[in-house]
Amino acid sequence: MEQKYIRNFCIVAHIDHGKSTLADRILELTGTVTNREMREQYLDNMELERERGITIKAQTVRIYYQAKDGERYQFNLIDTPGHVDFSYEVSRSMGACEGALLVVDASQGVEAQSIANAFIAADSNLEMIPVLNKIDLPVADTVKAKKEIEEIIGIDASDAIPISAKTGKGIDELLERIVEVVPPPTGDENAPLKALIFDSWFDPYLGVITLIRIKQGKLKQGMKIKLFSTGKTFEVTKLGVFSPKAVYLEELSAGEVGFIASGMKEISEASIGDTIMDESNPVNVPLPGFKPIKQMVFCGFYPVESSEYNLLKDSFDKLHLNDASFTYEKDSSEALGFGFRCGFLGLLHMDVIQERLEREFNIAVITTAPSVVYKVVMTDNSIIEINTPSLLPAGGFDHIEEPYMRVRIHTPSDYIGGLLALCNEKRGEQVDMICYQNNRVQIIYDLPLSEVMYDFYDSLKSISRGYASMDYEILDYRRSKLVKLDILINGKVVDALSVIVHADNSYYRGRELVTKLRQVISRQMFEVAIQAAIGSRVIARESVKALRKNVTAKCYGGDVTRKRKLLEKQKEGKKRMKKVGNVDLPQEAFLAVLKVK
Repeated sequence: MEQKYIRNFCIVAHIDHGKSTLADRILELTGTVTNREMREQYLDNMELERERGITIKAQTVRIYYQAKDGERYQFNLIDTPGHVDFSYEVSRSMGACEGALLVVDASQGVEAQSIANAFIAADSNLEMIPVLNKIDLPVADTVKAKKEIEEIIGIDASDAIPISAKTGKGIDELLERIVEVVPPPTGDENAPLKALIFDSWFDPYLGVITLIRIKQGKLKQGMKIKLFSTGKTFEVTKLGVFSPKAVYLEELSAGEVGFIASGMKEISEASIGDTIMDESNPVNVPLPGFKPIKQMVFCGFYPVESSEYNLLKDSFDKLHLNDASFTYEKDSSEALGFGFRCGFLGLLHMDVIQERLEREFNIAVITTAPSVVYKVVMTDNSIIEINTPSLLPAGGFDHIEEPYMRVRIHTPSDYIGGLLALCNEKRGEQVDMICYQNNRVQIIYDLPLSEVMYDFYDSLKSISRGYASMDYEILDYRRSKLVKLDILINGKVVDALSVIVHADNSYYRGRELVTKLRQVISRQMFEVAIQAAIGSRVIARESVKALRKNVTAKCYGGDVTRKRKLLEKQKEGKKRMKKVGNVDLPQEAFLAVLKVK
């Protein structure tokens, strides 16, 4: 198809503002999906996405639309996630587009991720179309929503399109606006091939499937291609588009979005942001790739059954193909054996990966307490980066620096007091407070990442009754008074439970942690001592009492020394048992670190 009839666009919005529902209506009203095939969240293929009602992976679909001017247009639609943990998916998707539909809930107005995604779209030089969704709700206020878009985001919303993605109202007007506003792609079809890889996943039959956007030239079935970063060559065995089911084609030309299978088997061969070239006519300058993602939350993953270690490794290999934003490396723990140290964008990202492991690969795993990357400044001014407390040197360092993030909270003004108190409690430094019309306030704080990643989001929603939203960006590292808090079970340090905490909060954190562990560790035949310690100094202790058999039950009266002798014998036996006995720590013990307030 000629480039002037092609429109590449994505849908971006805050969580639950109706991106996937809007995609459903577009598919339905353009006849891409029949009424019989239609279901809610059509493009959310993963069971986990449908169960949680969120989009985790960006999805692409080719749609044909007959416009009012009589011309037939090709739409390449990309549905993106809304949660802040998956913003990397959004930035990758925008690299394949010329336009973006900025969807705002007319009843809730502009939220944190609406702003964040709008800025990503602006950085990518995309043409934005503001869309006001959920106008069928009785509390919808389109005038207020337009004012917020203009005042907070800073784009003209006078011609924002009011729609109801649920009922389909206004969708026809939106499709016409896409034709008018989103520019067609540019790129010479006769130039040497340049194609951008913006997503990939593993298929058990075809190997690695890569989603690509052709920037210039043509890609044909059976063509020999070359990857710019590695120099490796492959032959295109399958070529096509999703509409929304796979449709195989003979060629893709400049401006089009599609997928290829070429026998790639290794992670390194499908690098996101890489440039695909024609082997017989390679280019010298690659396309600008994506910024390398930086993981901020780290956690240990260990198989419950040690025999499943290799299976866990294979599973991580395949998951990493589908989600390049998490990393993993081999690790070992005295308490848990061999496993992997994994890096994630946030706690929801970590939770999703764990569930995918259990559902898609049927592997039961134990996860350790999450941690962030700390910088340890040694006495000779050298710097060591650690992502787990067990790597902290015992001595010889001057101080520790921790990552800080700038958090932007959007809330109705009624909840300012509670939210300011929450931020101050989390060691935050207030940067600014901006009051908008319509009773909306933006609070800007610099907060340590380690304080935000545990229960901050839950507390934020609780204090604001669900009305506040937040977005964040990583700032820098700052010096803090941090110490390593060890947990000892019967005198032995459990490295998987160690955490790095601020010295001022160490006693309270240790006290809460041992109390929580006492509740989740089951009783043994011997007493279990749970201690929290900083270095050699124990700051908190709890005990799990031993299961005790009534050894004096057979003594009916008689000399009391006989009973005492039996009790002393039992006591000695429990002492010997305590020296050699092992305490099985349940998964709840490691999650206890998350759940202390």
